[in-house]
This record gives sequence, C-alpha cells and structure tokens, in this order.
Amino acid sequence: MTVTLADVAARAQVSPATVSRVLNGNYPVAASTRERVLRAVDDLDYVLNGPASSLAAATSDLVGILVNDIADPFFGIMAAAIQSEIGGPGGRAGGERLGVVCNTGGSPERELTYLTLLQRQRAAAVVLTGGAVEDAPHAAAVAAKLRKLGDAGTQVVLCGRPPAPDAPEAIALTFDNRGGGQQLTEHLIGLGHRRLGYIAGPEERTTTRHRLEGHRAALAAHDIEDDPRRTVHGRYDRRAGYEATLELLRRDPSLTAVVAANDTVALGACAALREAGLRIPDDVSVAGFDDLPFSIDAVPALTTVRLPLSEAGARAGRIAMGREEPPPGGIATVRGELMVRGSTGVPRA
Repeated sequence: MTVTLADVAARAQVSPATVSRVLNGNYPVAASTRERVLRAVDDLDYVLNGPASSLAAATSDLVGILVNDIADPFFGIMAAAIQSEIGGPGGRAGGERLGVVCNTGGSPERELTYLTLLQRQRAAAVVLTGGAVEDAPHAAAVAAKLRKLGDAGTQVVLCGRPPAPDAPEAIALTFDNRGGGQQLTEHLIGLGHRRLGYIAGPEERTTTRHRLEGHRAALAAHDIEDDPRRTVHGRYDRRAGYEATLELLRRDPSLTAVVAANDTVALGACAALREAGLRIPDDVSVAGFDDLPFSIDAVPALTTVRLPLSEAGARAGRIAMGREEPPPGGIATVRGELMVRGSTGVPRA
C-alpha cells in the first residue's frame, strides 16, 4: 500500500502542512519536530514525489553514483567513466541524464542515507562502486534499499563490489581481488622472497579481506608461514602505508618485501623504507594494487595489479542506461593483470 504524506503526519503527530515544510525545507521548523518527521519518513519508507517533471514517469533523469572517497583516484576514475556513459538518448531533458556523485566518506550511515534520497528522487539508475562493509545488519539494510529501488524501476549496478545475494535485482561487476592478491604474492615468492610483510586495508571492508585471502593463499601454496606479526591493517592512504611499514620493520627488520593494500599505501611504504635507509628493491621490494595513474611514475615504478577501472566503470554506466545487456546471471568477474616494474626484485642474500 502506498504511504501518503498524511500517513507520515499521523506517525509524527504533526499536521500534513508541517510534514510538507520539513520535506521542502522552505519554512522554519523546530529541530525536535523536524527530527520526528524525518524519523517517520524513514520508518514508513515514504518516497517524496520529487520534481514535478518526474511525476508522470516511473523514474526521473537522475543517476546516482556512490563512491567512498572522490579524491581517491580509484573511485574518481570509475565515477568519471560511469558519468561518460549516462548521457545521450533516454532522458527527457534533451536526452541527457543528471549524474550525481555521492561521496560517503566510508560511512555506512551516509551510504544508506544516499540510497534513501535517491529512492525519493526516483533515480533512473544507481551505481555503487568499490567494496562493501562487512557488517550483517548494514548489509541487510543496504539489500532492502536496493530491492526497493529495483521495485520502483531503478536500475542498480554494483561496480567493483561483490554481489548482493539478498538483492538479486542488482547487477554486479565484481573485481577478482583474491586472484589479484594471490598473483602478486606468487610473483614475489617466485623471485625468492620468503619474509613478506603485508599492509592490509580496513578490516571491515570486503576488498581488504579478499586481497588478504589471495596473499595468504599464495603463502600456503608454498608452505610459507603466515606470521600474524607480518600483517598490519590501516586506511587506504599514504600515511597509513608509511606508519604500517615502520611498524612492520619494528616487528621484523629482516623483511625482504612489503605488499601494500593499494598503490597509494605502497607510496607511503616506499617513503618509510627510504627514511629507514633501505633501497627499493635492492633491500626491500614493494608491490601495490590497482595500477593507479601515478604508479608508473613512482621511483622506481610500482609493481602492481592493474584493475580496468575505467573500462569497468564505462560498462557499469552502459548497463545502468540499458545500452548493454547485463552479464549472464547478473554477475561478471573482472580480472586484474600483473604489471611487473622496477619496485620488485630478487631479495638480498
């Protein structure tokens, strides 16, 4: 049954006019009243009609692109590629769509808020990029939002994100982070490294777990001990890589290689090694992940796993706009490519 503005007013114990004022933001309302109204809106899952031009259609011309951090090239490259594909025929305003990049800052609460706002605006499509948060209640809440978006006619695409089993409406282009992580560590082991440090990302992220699982699978395949002292978790940024590398060296000064969660983290690792008087790769090899644009210009250039971020983003955009058929079963695995460069070499004797 459709929830009406009057239903929200009854739940919040205010007049329909007050609900309208809160939702439109065009009249001052007491903070406590506003909070009651917004809570009622969320409880009842009330969908705001949005712009008048969208009332006659199932969806609007809006396309939402959710990213963790737009300043991170990993997300910026995908967002740009998605946006490049959402224009053209299909929208009502001259055939164009309005792409809105929603920066969650890594906050699960912001992710849910943006999905709710996009649902209220009857978005034509929503693309969620990057890994998911590994928290059962949050995953259930996201799945519920995705199902409601799909039921309302919104095309949902996950780009670089694992499939959502409880939201089969969502098309998933998922990165093979396990395979890439294993390939990277296999390369280092093949060079002769046995004492490898690993800088992992935040523990609650699927990307972190999958890449770390790939690293550990390579160690196990060669009967190399997975010493917990040689793994440090941190953020996906340069400072975290710098601090984690210093910690790894403190724990085990005999390390001959450092595998980083991504290329940005690897840059921080390189800075810490140089500060400690160690040469790359003569004393310690360093490897990253993603093959971000700056990785080839690092000194020495980073060995990494290239993820086709732009290609995956463009494909997600075409699927979102209905210009490309979804993959069979709604899921496609996007594999990376090992890029061997100057930052890895044979370990010192």
